[in-house]
Amino acid sequence: MTAFLISLAVLVGGYFIYGAFVEKAFGTDASRPTPAYSRRDGIDYIPMPTWKVFLIQFLNIAGIGPIFGAIMGVMFGPAAFLWIVLGTIFAGAVHDFLSGMISVRMGGLSLPEIVGSQLGKSVKAVMGVFSIVLLLMVGAVFVTSPAGILAGLTPDWLDARLWVLLIFAYYVCATVLPVDKLIGSLYPVFGFALLFMAAGLLCCLLFGGMTIPDGISEGLHTRRADGYPIFPMMFVSIACGAISGFHATQSPMMARCMKNEKLGRPVFYGAMVAEGIVALIWAAAAIAFTGGYESLGGYMAVEGHSAATLVNDISRSWLGAFGGILALLGVVAAPITTGDTALRSARLIVADFLKIDQKSTLRRILVSLPLFAVTFLLIQIDFQILWRYFAWCNQTLAVFTLWAVSIWMLRHGKNYYIAMIPALYMTVVSVSYLLCAPMPEGFGLPRELAAACGLAVAALFSWLFYRYRSSSAKSGTIIAEDN
Repeated sequence: MTAFLISLAVLVGGYFIYGAFVEKAFGTDASRPTPAYSRRDGIDYIPMPTWKVFLIQFLNIAGIGPIFGAIMGVMFGPAAFLWIVLGTIFAGAVHDFLSGMISVRMGGLSLPEIVGSQLGKSVKAVMGVFSIVLLLMVGAVFVTSPAGILAGLTPDWLDARLWVLLIFAYYVCATVLPVDKLIGSLYPVFGFALLFMAAGLLCCLLFGGMTIPDGISEGLHTRRADGYPIFPMMFVSIACGAISGFHATQSPMMARCMKNEKLGRPVFYGAMVAEGIVALIWAAAAIAFTGGYESLGGYMAVEGHSAATLVNDISRSWLGAFGGILALLGVVAAPITTGDTALRSARLIVADFLKIDQKSTLRRILVSLPLFAVTFLLIQIDFQILWRYFAWCNQTLAVFTLWAVSIWMLRHGKNYYIAMIPALYMTVVSVSYLLCAPMPEGFGLPRELAAACGLAVAALFSWLFYRYRSSSAKSGTIIAEDN
């Protein structure tokens, strides 16, 4: 319990201490007009109340990520708690804040446009394709699970196929309608419910006589029965609860609705810290409910058991009938509300890339239809395979984003180390995972060789970065302040 409380305190303290440091390094300016006003169009650029922007951003980046990811990640052992805390403060929240604020500074541009402006047109094209593929994967993986659950709760004629079509119909509306309609109305409610569920579990952990077997005194080695290594596997499993490239595709959506730059820390950095807290609570709840890491592994090994099953069991056992409703929200509504904003972001990326104005409803529909068609085809792929590819793409996107952010900070004479250090680490993680992960999602190389290759790629990127810094300093392209 002590380790859990310390972890919570460090996360909250990280927002106020390191979050303030990152905000100062970026240099937010309350006098600057934000895109919500300078480019207001009544569709995507709309000033919205800060509390609503925060809750939408939180649900955009959270969904079931910090729940399922934390449960799967904590199976590796107490190292998961360290990664959730340190990853959130020094990597995930920095990634989300800087990518979001740079989008604000650049008029609400989408992620590929930002990355391309810093790393070149070729990288922009690659990032555009990569981002869209990731977002369509999100839309696909977050349709299958809720459709299956809803089919089990409704009459036989409402089967999974029909629920998929109904969810897609909602996706069309959420993707095409102005952001303050469906998303602006529903997301704050679901976001609050997700936080309320986490708060209820926290009260049970603190005041319900629960025991949280942290196991730190026994070391940080993997606790998985199959011996799956912590590095790099755990750092990919716990994506949304520590750092996620998907977040950078979502932040521009709220960058177009934020009223003032000074709100950037609570909206972007704060939403990521809130997600880290949710992940920490669910990780602790999983081992407290099952009785420990080995017991959690045994629970998940039972046929028919999954992270969704555990969420349902914990919620109903600890929170009663009301907990069952919240559990349903967590495994049904949360993934759906992640999928719809993913597809909306995909529309914005395509529109930005092709310079297609989005004021016309017909144009928004024409841009969206091919995206929905590809997403529907992706649903036909086995869920487990699709999820594994999504997880790696997610972290690799974070690598691209962090390097682009580092270049932007360098060009504007700011402290680029706050982005470059996590960029280096995530480069090692992503390259190592791709090389050592079992086939077909990886190349199945020995872990030591994969890690060595990851370090070599990180060293190469570092050399290229400092070479660019040297040439920029000589040419005078680095400016002292952002004007």
